[in-house]
Amino acid sequence: VEKFLASRGVRMNELNRQQALLPDHCVLIPNRFGTATGMWFTREDRHCIALPGVPYEMKDMMSGFVLPELSKQFRLPVVEHRTILTQGCPESALAEQLAQFELELGSRSNLSLAYLPSPGQVRLRLSGTGSDRQAVRDMLDKAAASIREVIPDYIVSYSDEKIEQTVGKILAEGRYTLATAESCTGGKIAEKIVSVPGASAYFLGAIVAYSNEIKIRILGVGKELIEKHGAVSRAVVECMAVNIREMYRSDYAIATSGIAGPDGGTDEKPVGTTWIAVASVNSVISESFSFGDVRERNIDKTVITSLNMLRKQMRLKK
Repeated sequence: VEKFLASRGVRMNELNRQQALLPDHCVLIPNRFGTATGMWFTREDRHCIALPGVPYEMKDMMSGFVLPELSKQFRLPVVEHRTILTQGCPESALAEQLAQFELELGSRSNLSLAYLPSPGQVRLRLSGTGSDRQAVRDMLDKAAASIREVIPDYIVSYSDEKIEQTVGKILAEGRYTLATAESCTGGKIAEKIVSVPGASAYFLGAIVAYSNEIKIRILGVGKELIEKHGAVSRAVVECMAVNIREMYRSDYAIATSGIAGPDGGTDEKPVGTTWIAVASVNSVISESFSFGDVRERNIDKTVITSLNMLRKQMRLKK
């Protein structure tokens, strides 16, 4: 504990010292990222494992120590997963379309499907168990292929990667560049993109044009355009996308404008109304969405939907 704290320039106190105390009859599980160690107790062929609650510390100890040790001591069944990331279709609609697939899956006791929704996207997690790892993997591959036949238009990826990683790969492979002009998302699209290592190879930058003044003065959106159509409109968001792409000389650009809430909505444009545009060298596409009345979810859904619109455009180019 002293060595760990010293490496971070932190003075050891009495609480830290108490963390170094362990019961007599336990195996210490090393913690690379903190001062609270894990403990493994064994009594009469029964095992009790205690790990700190901090998620990233616990996960590292589980994957680096606990699971390898368990596999040495026990003959465990093979458990494999396949994750399919979908976007653009809510969980209930996906379940409806996959009803027949799930009915057929129900006859297989060693395969299961779970729906893992989050704002703007749903992960489908296929799980399989058995005694032969390759056989389980083959079953999962076959099941994933069956899902693809049912909902091909909504599938983003077949791995547990995030949509910003999928988009980043396409940008990098195509040697494309990207810029964003964000209003209602406040820079969160740019934040998602740069969270991926290597994003500097394809992401040029962003302008957060939250006010109409910045849309006009920096992005070059015509004042008369905003007065005629409103800031949340097809005309304005397409102009934002086209102009930011030209300013940054990028291959693609994303623009967003919406009413995140909880205030600002009207009968014509209620809270949750959002316009997204994606511009390329030869075209600009845009679409209107109604994401609901919860501000945080509206922003998250706009970010995910924007990235997926870009992904679809780049795939069409291929």
